[in-house]
Amino acid sequence: MTGVNLTAWILGLGLGLMTLLFIFRIVLTWYPQIDLNRLPFNLVAWPTEPFLTPMRKLVPPIGGVDITPIIWVGIFSLLRELLLGQQGLLIMMSK
Repeated sequence: MTGVNLTAWILGLGLGLMTLLFIFRIVLTWYPQIDLNRLPFNLVAWPTEPFLTPMRKLVPPIGGVDITPIIWVGIFSLLRELLLGQQGLLIMMSK
């Protein structure tokens, strides 16, 4: 495995994991009574909160609904496509 392929594999795994965590975070917003500081919910909250806190300062809740996890799913999906998609930068560099 070349350096670019290894980087693409690790980056793809990380971006995919973060997208999945943010999707779980979206589902958790449907249940406001859940304590995000308790297991297993803190396993989702801990890695996503550093991204959500600054974004909440830029994007206020719309109709009382926090849409920042949805924004981050879009950002991570876009990054994954730009870097690792069929015409992604890292994929083109490895050819």
